[in-house]
Amino acid sequence: MKIIVDDKIPFLQGVLESCAEVVYLAGAKVTPEDTKDADAIITRTRTKCKEELLAGSMVKFIATATIGFDHIDTEWCEANGIEWTNAPGCNSSSVAQYISSALLNLACKHKISLRGKTLGVVGVGNVGSKVAKVGEALGMRVLLNDPPRADKEGCEIFVDLAQVVAESDFITMHVPLEKDGKYPTLHLGNEELFKSMKDSAFCINSSRGPICDNAALKKALKNNDIAGAILDVWENEPDLDLELLELVDFGTPHIAGYSYDGKANGTAMSVNALSKFFSLDFKDWYPSDVPVPEKTSMKISSEGSFEEKMLVAVSLSYNIKDDSDRLRNSPATFEKQRGDYPLRREFPVFNVESTDAEVNKALIKIGFKH
Repeated sequence: MKIIVDDKIPFLQGVLESCAEVVYLAGAKVTPEDTKDADAIITRTRTKCKEELLAGSMVKFIATATIGFDHIDTEWCEANGIEWTNAPGCNSSSVAQYISSALLNLACKHKISLRGKTLGVVGVGNVGSKVAKVGEALGMRVLLNDPPRADKEGCEIFVDLAQVVAESDFITMHVPLEKDGKYPTLHLGNEELFKSMKDSAFCINSSRGPICDNAALKKALKNNDIAGAILDVWENEPDLDLELLELVDFGTPHIAGYSYDGKANGTAMSVNALSKFFSLDFKDWYPSDVPVPEKTSMKISSEGSFEEKMLVAVSLSYNIKDDSDRLRNSPATFEKQRGDYPLRREFPVFNVESTDAEVNKALIKIGFKH
């Protein structure tokens, strides 16, 4: 048995070698020659699992250690007897952590109080649901938009996109990339949407690059149609628009979901799915070597606003500014920054205490130990 593995997937080295020949390759450089005699692929978003790569191969199973799967031609795979799986929700807490830092950094940079402001969450799946809880913990009014869920579950808790755009002070996108069908999301963030937003509002995209029309966003920022933006994902990445990078408040190299917890979850889900498909002996496998940062606890002083104290606490685990500074200093190393991403663990690993009871309450709500 032969398995092709993206060499940037962590915790996988040495795991499957007992039952297979495992070939580790750079995700973007996997070729038809590599796959022709392979039985399975474990991948991330950089390997385009489409007819050009898979036609004539022996591949029977593809596991992507990511939530998104638009890099897999699922229709072609299913028509050609190739089963595939993704890792839904694996890094949802990581993205919620990213959005926590994003909102708090915007608040402190622009001297905005988040309490009472409106957060519009577009896409309320595994990620969007956790982001909504972050907004509530920060004292924000939260609007939820998710047409597929609204159609299935009724509109009681959901509002339409027009209301989100008109009323939100912050809009954050958490939808899959769908180019066709009943719920297309390609360029959901377009010129019309940006012009309809408040001129004091901010847009955040950490889902897929083409969800936001980057040219339209750049125009909106130049014309002050909106107050600012944060992008973790870009059209044509890793060849991002350098002018747009300078215009956004914070720009990062597609790492919102890159906590070690999220990566461990994605790897485990892929290994277990592969094990089930091929009847291997890896039931409920999970990596045992997830590292922990040196500093995992702190006490916050009583000085500063609610947002400033929350930012200090959140920054113990993660600060979006660090990633943004690295990307601005070296945009040409976009892929290297993803591949060599530093250790980042999620909120439950950390214990933070404040003399401010309101801060403590919010920290517990977003997942910190206490």
